[in-house]
Amino acid sequence: GTAGALIAAKVSAATNNSETWKLTANVAEACTCEIPCPCNFGRPTKELCQGSRLIQITDGHIGDMNLAGISFLVTFTMGDWAKVYVDDQLSEQQRLAFDAIYSTAFAGFKKIARTVEYVAISIKKDEQMMRFSAPDSEVEIAMMLGLDKGPITVSNLPSAAYHDYVQYESVVHKHTSDLATWSHKGTNGFTSIMKATGSV
Repeated sequence: GTAGALIAAKVSAATNNSETWKLTANVAEACTCEIPCPCNFGRPTKELCQGSRLIQITDGHIGDMNLAGISFLVTFTMGDWAKVYVDDQLSEQQRLAFDAIYSTAFAGFKKIARTVEYVAISIKKDEQMMRFSAPDSEVEIAMMLGLDKGPITVSNLPSAAYHDYVQYESVVHKHTSDLATWSHKGTNGFTSIMKATGSV
C-alpha cells in the first residue's frame, strides 16, 4: 500500500502563489501488504511494499489547464523507485496538464520515479472486479464482501486519496521490468476517490 507520503497533495494549502489546483480522481491499487494495508491507515508497513496504483482524474484544474480525462499508472517499490505509465491517448494539452499536476500533487511519486513513459493502458471494471495494465504491470483485484454481502468500506482514512475506500483483494499483481519482477495474489487491494486541492 502506498503511504500518504507518496502523494504530495497539500490539501487546502495556503501559499503566496496565485496558481491553484484542484482534482478529483478514481484510484485503484494492489500492493504486497496483507489485508488491510497498514500504510493506508497512516502506519507504513515495515515489510517490503511493492504496488501498482491507477489514477484516473475525472475533474479538476491546475491554473487554467483542465485535468479531466488524465489517467496514469504508477508501479513502485515503496521508498525506493517508481515507474510511471501515462495514457498515450492524451492530447497535447492534456500532456502539458499532466506534467504540471504530476510535479505538484504527485511530487512524492516524481521524486522516486526512474521513468515516465506514454504507453497503452487497459482499464476494465465491473461490479466486483477491477483490471488494469500497462506493458510491464498487470493488476486484477476482486471486491471483498462483508456481513451483508455488500462491499467492505472504510471511512475517514488519514489521506486525501482514500475517500470512499472499498476493500479489494488481489487476484493478479504482476510486474516485470529492468528494476524488478514480482507476482502476487491474495494481498491488499482497494478502490477510492482522491479529492485534493492546493497552490503551486
